[in-house]
Amino acid sequence: MRDTRESRLLLVLLVAVAFALITVDIRGGEDSPVDGARQAASAVFGPIEDGVASAVDPVGNAVSAVRDSGERHDRLAALEKENAALEAKLGSDDRNRSRLAQLDKMLRTAGAGQYGIKGAQVIAIGAAQGFSWTVTIDVGAHDGITRDMTVLNGDGLVGRVTTVGPDTATVLLASDPDFTVGTRMEASDELGFASGQGDRPLRVELLNGKAEVRKGDRLVTFGSQADKPFVPGVPVGVVSRVDPSGGDLTRTLYVTPYVSFTKLDIVGVVVEAPKKDPRDTVLPTKPKPVPTPTVTVTVTPNANAPVEGQEEQ
Repeated sequence: MRDTRESRLLLVLLVAVAFALITVDIRGGEDSPVDGARQAASAVFGPIEDGVASAVDPVGNAVSAVRDSGERHDRLAALEKENAALEAKLGSDDRNRSRLAQLDKMLRTAGAGQYGIKGAQVIAIGAAQGFSWTVTIDVGAHDGITRDMTVLNGDGLVGRVTTVGPDTATVLLASDPDFTVGTRMEASDELGFASGQGDRPLRVELLNGKAEVRKGDRLVTFGSQADKPFVPGVPVGVVSRVDPSGGDLTRTLYVTPYVSFTKLDIVGVVVEAPKKDPRDTVLPTKPKPVPTPTVTVTVTPNANAPVEGQEEQ
């Protein structure tokens, strides 16, 4: 349509009529004279609006899904955080249970030997003190610890105290090459001296070069004068190899220690020696030997075999 004077007059007229209808509809309220026309328009255009809404709804649903997805992601992240915290707590509980088990085993060992001990925890390893096989424990002079005290755990001999500070102490491990302890063989009472060899078995020199020793025999500490640095009866280890006797004055053994020196955690410092030598009572109970099953094979005679003295036909 061209922009003429008539078209402009028509547009103004239509706008005026629209305002008039709106005014009449508002003033009429529920009895509005245009209500019928509005219902008719609704009947005509309603299906079209529904179609448009149906077309738009998937987009709205997608936006809502993204929003919900974000909320679910937040909830999932919170749940994962809670799960990690629970796992950390469970790990902590496992560690605590392990420590309680170590403590219980050490107390039973101390009870068997009648050792008065001061419990401690390993807080550092020997790298801080040089190249020696040593550990630092969290008890010291304030706890009644002094130099040359025996250190053990639930498995057996750990070492001896060499340096004492106010709240910590250094322990020289039995695996250190400078470590030496007097030993006694179980049952036979053969005496010797065990020395550390780092991560290899302890080397034991028996005083009796003709002593009868077998693989699997066990050793305990012999003890020192005035029980320092070693109290008697602490389990040392099990014989893993015996050098052949060559007529020497001593006999060499190699002993696997009971203690795992790379996994130390809870230990005890013997602050009170037993009133009497516990001998072999602190050693763990030997496992009962498992009987070797025997198999009996019965041979059934062959009925078709020829009888002795008869020729086969």
